Amino acid sequence: DMTTVGQFSLLIAFALSLYIIIANWIVGKSGNERLRASCENSVYVLTGLIVLSSAALLYAFVTRDFSIAYVAHYSNRDLSLFYTLSAFWAGQKGSLLLWSIVLSFFCSIVSIQNRHKNRELMPHVMIVLHLILAFFIFLMNFSTNPFEKSFETPLDGSGLNPMLQNPAMMIHPPTLFLGYVGFSVPFAFAMAALITGKLSDVWIRTTRKWTILSWFFLGMGNLLGAQWAYVELGWGGYWAWDPVENASFMPWLVGTAYLHSVMIQEKKDMLKVWNMALILLTFSLTIFGTFITRSGLIQSVHAFGETTLGYYFLAFLFATIAFSTYYIIKRLPLLKSKNELDSFVSRESSFLFNNLLLVGIAFATFWGTLFPVISEAIRGTKITVGPPFYNQVNVPIGLALLFLMGLCPLISWRKATLSNLRKNFLWPFSIAAVSGAALYPSAGKGHFMAWLTFTLSIFVLLTIVVEFYRGSKARSETTGDSPFISFFTLIVKNKRRYGGHIIHIGIVLMF
Repeated sequence: DMTTVGQFSLLIAFALSLYIIIANWIVGKSGNERLRASCENSVYVLTGLIVLSSAALLYAFVTRDFSIAYVAHYSNRDLSLFYTLSAFWAGQKGSLLLWSIVLSFFCSIVSIQNRHKNRELMPHVMIVLHLILAFFIFLMNFSTNPFEKSFETPLDGSGLNPMLQNPAMMIHPPTLFLGYVGFSVPFAFAMAALITGKLSDVWIRTTRKWTILSWFFLGMGNLLGAQWAYVELGWGGYWAWDPVENASFMPWLVGTAYLHSVMIQEKKDMLKVWNMALILLTFSLTIFGTFITRSGLIQSVHAFGETTLGYYFLAFLFATIAFSTYYIIKRLPLLKSKNELDSFVSRESSFLFNNLLLVGIAFATFWGTLFPVISEAIRGTKITVGPPFYNQVNVPIGLALLFLMGLCPLISWRKATLSNLRKNFLWPFSIAAVSGAALYPSAGKGHFMAWLTFTLSIFVLLTIVVEFYRGSKARSETTGDSPFISFFTLIVKNKRRYGGHIIHIGIVLMF
């Protein structure tokens, strides 16, 4: 039957992942081409095995096979097909399988993309990716088996939690997982660069699209989750600083810092240690987030129940951090910057402040999330930390970040002169100041933070408008195109720069 097929596929998948790790290690040492080809093919077979296993579980859901405990627990005969399919990732076991299927697909794509390039990095990239994958397959084989049999087969299942019967649940978990799992790829390349000592920016250029995609999906996952919370939980808001929300917010913050920081390494060959630390931290936080929602450690509306799974995750997390930190320290001489910061008032230093602020918000969130556990361990009483703590700490840091968003893209490299500052900021600053003064009587009294947010938002939007206006005008003058056409060709020709500005407009709207 399909259960046996699913279970057997997972067992072979585990053995195959170990083969890929060992064989790639030998390829890294010897450069054996036949073995390299064997590894590449094994990666595709492994993906096939996990797809087969997932298909078996889906088949069990659709055919209402309640002899499988997981199916009996998360569906019943009355559940519509739409929600029966989404029940696949409603619980612990299915979401581990979802993680594995996404990661195995990513491994195959990375293998195809780099078939003829990055020859020295690739064996190590594959080892790191498959160590992560082997860990998840190990859990499904030996700790939380999705195909575990029911004690006795019930006539009907328990059904899906009514809270999860929301269209967003079909899209929110897979979106979040694409973001979580996607960060494994830049992490694996960073580790491969550290292990081989090939520390140019090749690994950053290779993984740039992966980083952007992961960041995008993680951001979308957070937004969809916020929307779900708003509709289903009736919190009267989109964000309650719930531990599970924090779990996916922290890697997004550090990933955002990483995305900005790598630009400086590409352009100026600086912040190399930062970039290694940030990608290690982003990946660790994706694992940490998975750990706190699955360990029963934290009380939350949508955490999974208590299991021994938490200990495995904790061990994996410690091993990852120890291993990565060892290599970063070992390679410190190679990670030294060629260039120093020339001035505090420069684009380089504003990127550095940006890193500090984003990591600061992540740390404050981390501290607030873990505080109940720490307080219980030390004093025996659980002190939960509510929204007031987060708002008190994170709102000021957030506003500093907002201000920096207006400053950073327009300030010049190396050292900003007074004339450069006047040319770029005189208009935005003056108009924002006048607008702020006009808004003060209505908003400033009693809502100081709100008033400050509006004033800073006006400043940031104006700096972005100035950027687009100048670029379009300059382009129009050199090509003779109309300003309207120049505006669009400007964006198409400089996607990175103007795409960043468009994202900043979105962030201003959220503020």
